[in-house]
Amino acid sequence: MSIQDLGAAHPAPRGPVFFERKELELILRLYGQKVAAGDWRDYGIDTFADAVSFNVFRRTSEAPLYRIEKRPALSRKQGAFAVFNQAGLILKRGRELAPVLAVLDKTKLNVL
Repeated sequence: MSIQDLGAAHPAPRGPVFFERKELELILRLYGQKVAAGDWRDYGIDTFADAVSFNVFRRTSEAPLYRIEKRPALSRKQGAFAVFNQAGLILKRGRELAPVLAVLDKTKLNVL
């Protein structure tokens, strides 16, 4: 008879993923600017076992306009942060949040 350690085969779950305070401050600062400009109107936060996302809506009844996602499992490979558009395409991905959010902070060019 042998004793097997079944705990080594399955790593212990770390718990739910959340945005840290500084990350949420960066996101909410950008959100406030866009709300003041009239571009965005509502937001929602979704939490999953391995990720958290901040969803931005133009209107409450629509699908999210943008999704800012933190997935720590990808931090060494592609970066933990990503911004997705409404179609689900990745606009920017990176290891730090500020450069990733810069893709949403670009001002619109008005042609006169």
